[in-house]
Amino acid sequence: MPPRALTPSGIILVDKPAGPTSFAIVAAVRMRTGARTGHAGTLDPFATGLLLLLSGAATRLQPRFVGLAKRYVTGIDLSARTSTSDPEGEVVEELEPPGEGELEARLAKLRGRVELPIPAASAVKIEGERAYKLHRQGVAVEMPVRAMHVHELRLESYVAGIARLEVHVSSGTYVRAIADALGGHCRTLRRTEIGPFAVDEADSEVIIPSEDALARLS
Repeated sequence: MPPRALTPSGIILVDKPAGPTSFAIVAAVRMRTGARTGHAGTLDPFATGLLLLLSGAATRLQPRFVGLAKRYVTGIDLSARTSTSDPEGEVVEELEPPGEGELEARLAKLRGRVELPIPAASAVKIEGERAYKLHRQGVAVEMPVRAMHVHELRLESYVAGIARLEVHVSSGTYVRAIADALGGHCRTLRRTEIGPFAVDEADSEVIIPSEDALARLS
């Protein structure tokens, strides 16, 4: 197979819909442009929102973008836990949702630097195998704990056991892990920002020149 083209080169912002994997989105852009294409962080299939893709020669800049903080809006269902901490898993425990005072107390414990287990249905490798593959096979594994930094965890509304939160976190933070720590699961998840880039400016047809994208990081 011939090497992928190094042009067009730059950054592409995509508003991912619910359903397809992030890798499917990358593949579709690669097919359209014919260029080497990478990403600066994926989203789960059920999630929507901002994907930052790197095209052509800009793929070498990936380390500059993967460590950016991210902002999400999520709906966390506190009436049940699921096997994947999201709506795609099986319900493993039904719960009485906490009162708002108790919810606020739980949120307070999750702000700042926290250490939480990585969700079982994740792409982290366990002894050389992706955790989500082991999970699908029914293999129970002890997931590693990861230090995460929650810059902001703000309750926007709480209705019928669904807490709508705005979350601003360091790179590598799993919102599903936060949902599990709160005692529920992520019902909806939308990424609205990656560093200085916002989903409102997403357009898969527009390629932002690398120098312009890098200037926004300073």
